[in-house]
Amino acid sequence: MKSINSISEPPRDCDHTKPKCTAMKMAVNLYGRAFRHSLLSAGVTSRQGCCHVNLATKIHSRLQSSRLVLLSKMEGHQDTVTAMLLILPKEDGMIIASKDRTIQVWLKRGSGQYWPSIDHTMASPCSAVAYHHDSRQIFVPQDNGAIMEFHVSEDFNKIKFVKIHPAHQNGMSAVIFSVTVECVIGTIHDKCVSQMCTHSGSMLRGQFFTSWALCLQYDFDTQCAFVGDYSGQITLLKLEQNTCSVITALKGHEGSIVCLWWDPVQWSLFSGASDDSIIMWDIGGRKGRMFFLQGHHDQVQSLCYLHPTRQLASGSLDVGTAMWNMDISKEGPQCSESDACQKCEQPCFWNIKQMWETKTLGLRQHHCRKCRQAICRKYSSERSNYHPIMGFEFQVWVCDSCYNSIKDEDQTSLATSHEGKHNISHMSMDIARGLMVTCGTDRIVKIWNMMPVVGCDLATGFCPH
Repeated sequence: MKSINSISEPPRDCDHTKPKCTAMKMAVNLYGRAFRHSLLSAGVTSRQGCCHVNLATKIHSRLQSSRLVLLSKMEGHQDTVTAMLLILPKEDGMIIASKDRTIQVWLKRGSGQYWPSIDHTMASPCSAVAYHHDSRQIFVPQDNGAIMEFHVSEDFNKIKFVKIHPAHQNGMSAVIFSVTVECVIGTIHDKCVSQMCTHSGSMLRGQFFTSWALCLQYDFDTQCAFVGDYSGQITLLKLEQNTCSVITALKGHEGSIVCLWWDPVQWSLFSGASDDSIIMWDIGGRKGRMFFLQGHHDQVQSLCYLHPTRQLASGSLDVGTAMWNMDISKEGPQCSESDACQKCEQPCFWNIKQMWETKTLGLRQHHCRKCRQAICRKYSSERSNYHPIMGFEFQVWVCDSCYNSIKDEDQTSLATSHEGKHNISHMSMDIARGLMVTCGTDRIVKIWNMMPVVGCDLATGFCPH
């Protein structure tokens, strides 16, 4: 697979028209003000000393030449694999749910190979899975709307049916189990997010959306849920005893939200979408900051943040994974807003008044990715890899004066790309042991050793998400 810097696709140029840039800026400002107010009113506070949000410093040269090591792979599924979870910390194995109506538990045997120890057939295709390590409870939502609850034996060789939770008429796209409040939270294809009591089986509360709810993350301390939907919006919900209230909405993606990852330590939310981009939302900073990461050239399917090394792993349909180093302390300037080119003062095409007065045609506006001035194409004829430091691994437009001042170190790639040899649709990680599991559209599950990529200084006490 080509390295990120060698991709020859046209850049994702966000130097668009003024209305679009203005709308983006308004969205960010509104997000910041609304979130500050809503978090305070909802009782959500920031953890002291844990709000340092960074975006990507230079990855060591040894990581640039390293690669993922394939340890094993599991085949034989007759339909799409919808979810997979590593069993931690008691066994070296995983739980796999599939559209072929099976829920399987694979364990590593003495030969070093993985073999299925449990293969249970359901009445309907499985759409997701949630597993709690301490209680060994498994919740499997199905396409018929029911949630099946199981209890797995201590040796992971037997599975016992517990009860059926008749939740909805349609299947769930994501599910999370909270043992402290004894409830299952799920996003449903009928444009709803619900919370169901696992003890009584009754529906506690729900929230309806205008678009399909596709992915979900949950903060167990504050009982707040992040829901990504088909329209590209992320909604923050406060789930209380008998109510479900909307705190704020985050807007920044141009495509459907496919995956989310919540880091409760530094209060950062990561989102991947069908527009091939990743956004890090600085929730803990309460300033409405968001950072774009653009290095994939197909839909981003999975995310996982490695807190010990401050790296973000992303899986995509572009047949690979990317490792982003998020440990920097540099933030670029905001884009300038102008109705005319700040170099030649020619009007932009929406500036009707100046076009009429000067009897000239309006020009399309761009922004230099270094000085962030609003300029026309005449003064932005060059492209450069200047902005890996700002999350842009593709070439971006810069003005002619800034192009001559760019140094070689400014163009160094800050993310590494690793070939997975299949289109990655799901990804799961065991941070302590340095294992990564991927599943592709080819229905093959692969286990990788990611220690050569992330380094050998992972904190063994880190609790996986």
